[in-house]
Amino acid sequence: MDHAHPRPTHPTHPSAQPDRPAHSDHGTRPEHAAHHDHPQGAGHDATGHDTTGHDSADHAEILDLDAEVLDAPLATITAGLPLASAPRHIVDLGCGTGAGTLALLRRFPGAEVTAVDSSAAHLRRLREKAEAQGAVDRVRLVRADLDARTWPALGAPELVWASASLHHMADPAHTLRRVHDLVVPGGLFAVVELDGFPRFLPGDAPAEAPGLEDRCHAALDRRHAGRVPHRGADWGPLLEAAGFTVEDRRTVAVALGPEDAGPAVGRYALASLRRVREGAAHALSVTDLTALDRLLDTDGPHSVLRRGDLAVRTERTVWAARRT
Repeated sequence: MDHAHPRPTHPTHPSAQPDRPAHSDHGTRPEHAAHHDHPQGAGHDATGHDTTGHDSADHAEILDLDAEVLDAPLATITAGLPLASAPRHIVDLGCGTGAGTLALLRRFPGAEVTAVDSSAAHLRRLREKAEAQGAVDRVRLVRADLDARTWPALGAPELVWASASLHHMADPAHTLRRVHDLVVPGGLFAVVELDGFPRFLPGDAPAEAPGLEDRCHAALDRRHAGRVPHRGADWGPLLEAAGFTVEDRRTVAVALGPEDAGPAVGRYALASLRRVREGAAHALSVTDLTALDRLLDTDGPHSVLRRGDLAVRTERTVWAARRT
């Protein structure tokens, strides 16, 4: 459908106060970047990794690796959105370092994207990437806490995108109602959620602790169950309750073999497994913890960086909801 809405009148260049936080009753908090990125004391990134205690550079690195390794699946998701015509104004809620923003700019070359995050460092990194890709004039950066009582003016988008962010909101139902009021009538809200951490190792690896990743994931699931209660939620009923009509729900399975994962997969696995260790170490046996440490020892012969059998296995679930 072609909405006769004018192009947004806000500045589209990132220099338009990219790092100034919007008004918030409780300030901007890095854990709400994107994202987000949530309930007190926990922090996550777009890959679902716990980021508590990590600095912005460390956080940005894993977001960038996620974008590099999983670029093709992300392109599949954006290409599959049920849009009758290309949107001209898009809002990316919880943009992180820009994986979704840049994918949307490539998918819709006539669009402008307002990218929202609470992390100034992430927004600066996104600006750098947009400049490198010649798209800086099509991006407006807005620093804001999405759990704040009020949001900054974000225009009248035909498409709102939220990837790996809704489950971190303090009150997701309230956030959905805000998005319903934000998107134009007939516009689309795309919600993308993750199936936790990616997996990298064969099931029988490492040799001294087969099935190590399964046990790590189980420990993380137990930990996150109490800290991030909306993780793994079915967003369909909540979207309907907020006034949307859910037109599509699909799960995109990502299965990149060693020959497909690309040169960054080792660094991606290393960064991810480091986060896994921090979140699951308390529940691992001595044998499992020793095996995991051997994988993380970049100078050792068993380093994950030296494995030739790394793959990437994960899932993305996508809900496409229309404001009618």
